[in-house]
Amino acid sequence: MTTRRVLFFSEAVTLAHVARPAALAGAIAANHHVTLARAPWAGPFIDDARLEQRDLHSVPSSTFLESLRLGRPVYDAATLERYVEDDLALIDAERPDLVVGDFRLSLSISARLRGLPFVTITNAYWSPWYREPAPLPVLPWTARVPLPLARAAFALARGPVMASHTLPINRVRQRFGLPSLGWNLRRVYTDADWLALADSPALYPTPGAPDSHRYLGPIAWSPPAGSLPLWWSRPRQVRPIAYLSLGSSGPAGLTGALIQGLLAAGFDIWHTAAGGAGHTSPDGRVFSAPWLPGELACQRADLVVCNGGSLGVQQALAAARPVIGVASNMDQFMNMGPIVQAGAGLLLRADRVSAPAVAQAASGFGLSAGARAAARRLSALQARLSAGTRFAQLVREIVGESTRPQGRSDAQDHARPDPGLSAAVQPGRAAGVAERAIHR
Repeated sequence: MTTRRVLFFSEAVTLAHVARPAALAGAIAANHHVTLARAPWAGPFIDDARLEQRDLHSVPSSTFLESLRLGRPVYDAATLERYVEDDLALIDAERPDLVVGDFRLSLSISARLRGLPFVTITNAYWSPWYREPAPLPVLPWTARVPLPLARAAFALARGPVMASHTLPINRVRQRFGLPSLGWNLRRVYTDADWLALADSPALYPTPGAPDSHRYLGPIAWSPPAGSLPLWWSRPRQVRPIAYLSLGSSGPAGLTGALIQGLLAAGFDIWHTAAGGAGHTSPDGRVFSAPWLPGELACQRADLVVCNGGSLGVQQALAAARPVIGVASNMDQFMNMGPIVQAGAGLLLRADRVSAPAVAQAASGFGLSAGARAAARRLSALQARLSAGTRFAQLVREIVGESTRPQGRSDAQDHARPDPGLSAAVQPGRAAGVAERAIHR
């Protein structure tokens, strides 16, 4: 097969958007010339000598997360216009045969201006063909309003509010002579020639989607282990272990309440502080480190507590561990819905977290046989898919020889419900479940 040049763009506003392109770039590096563009701070997290790396500007994570917190568009037109110029400069320097991005919205413009095939890595729940409505995220006013009233207000405002988030990208498209993408935010977030969906089709179905929708399955990634903390090799105590990792986009201000609740529920805690100093416990029940290899930590824990995002949840399920998601932004609520519906996850709203609520959730759900059994079922479901293999197949199809059999398309296969999965997570059943699970 002819070696092709594949240029990956990671939008380094969260670590997940760096991790996924890095993992997929590694999956094809043996057969293609691969370059990964990422923010300078992300370089130490990419431990793969086969990848050429290039610096790429992304807005600071703090700026991005503040926009999410306030419910405003995550990029303004000026930022997106700069992104397009940066994209074009890198594309012209690298001269790729294929462009792959992860939440780099400007590639919807820059790849088309250069006439290059473009793959976007995304989650299936952002597809316009995903049928579940967008749930109520945590916003500055939601903590002060009863949830039924907040949900009703959001249902009325959801359409216009989400449409307003499409305005910056459409303005920039107009400046570069491209047509508008309309007011559907899911279309704006996923506009590409191919969608590489980092999910299982049985959990997040997109019935009727075109053949350009390709399910890869969960994309496995952990930060480089480096030197593990001394406590990592200590003999395990009798008490169960909770692995607490809020990642780069979780509500760090809630860490204290989460630790108190987990301790009250009888757990020892392994805590990754996302680069911070972490927490200490005088009784030796809380063990912290700036970073931990998430996949290994999940395997050694009994319960995983994370921000509800896809990377942390998929790591938990790969290890067949129940997961409590402490969700803030819409992406995290959308991701958790089917996991809650399947019985392997529990959702806590970040605007209503307290130590007693965490203790109740962890001692009940976290140690239940039903949750463990559901996590094992979803773990087996995830294991059926190999994201690296499927992505390599997609790349061969786009830029070279294809080994995909003729006949029924991948999208048609994936649109069919999985007969081995409970009806509880089949299409049309997950709407609103995540938010109703705890907070009624």
